[in-house]
Amino acid sequence: MAVSIRLRREGSLNHPYYKVVVADQRSPRDGKFIELVGNYDPKKEGQNSNIDLSRIDYWIKNGAQPSDTVRSLIKKARKLADAPAA
Repeated sequence: MAVSIRLRREGSLNHPYYKVVVADQRSPRDGKFIELVGNYDPKKEGQNSNIDLSRIDYWIKNGAQPSDTVRSLIKKARKLADAPAA
């Protein structure tokens, strides 16, 4: 089973928000998923995502492939996590 980490669209018309999910590549975009690992709100300013990096690392270690958008969200989340607390 090929597993991907991708966005699942939710919200109403013109007010989308997304959940970051681990899903089988063959399942539809808003269909069944294996695990919910975060969320992303593109309409929100500043820090607009919340991702569980430990679960992302687990799934990537076990062969899951993140989509391009999720890859950039992971990169931003790691940057925020590694930044020293002000």
